[in-house]
Amino acid sequence: MSRVGKNPVEVPSGVEIAVKGRLVSAKGKLGQLEFEATDDVAIEVKDGQVTVTPVNQSKQARAMWGTARSRVQNMVTGVSDGFTRNLEINGVGYRAAVQGKSLNLQLGYSHDINFPIPEGISITCSKPTAIAISGADKQKVGQVASEIRSFRPPEPYKGKGVKYEDEVILRKEGKKK
Repeated sequence: MSRVGKNPVEVPSGVEIAVKGRLVSAKGKLGQLEFEATDDVAIEVKDGQVTVTPVNQSKQARAMWGTARSRVQNMVTGVSDGFTRNLEINGVGYRAAVQGKSLNLQLGYSHDINFPIPEGISITCSKPTAIAISGADKQKVGQVASEIRSFRPPEPYKGKGVKYEDEVILRKEGKKK
């Protein structure tokens, strides 16, 4: 039984939720998001709450119950507050800057990396070693953060590279003489 799925999703003021068949759409101050649920769950809106229930007791329906509820919760949070993922850059000469619609990264390669900023995502660099990625879609924000991190993942000896703000790098000891 899903512990996540049985809790209803509270809809804050300023957010509109519409359910048409399997398609759930949320509209708020930060934009509009849509999600198509599977046939295994039923989604309904009552009294400012969204409830998700499994259609039957199959293993697939119970698995999708919590998943569908989490997706609806992320949509509601995304269009009302948004999501932010922070990255840190460690290393001598490593830096980032936003130039127009692209993120310019200098990560110790012979060339600069120009990363085009996707639609619906905003990237800011408060200082050359900090990147803040924000947007309404949680999956898209995480995907962009992962792509930027993949250009130079942190290495275990000196900790150089691009890492998440809350990530802990397990350090290794160097060679012995």
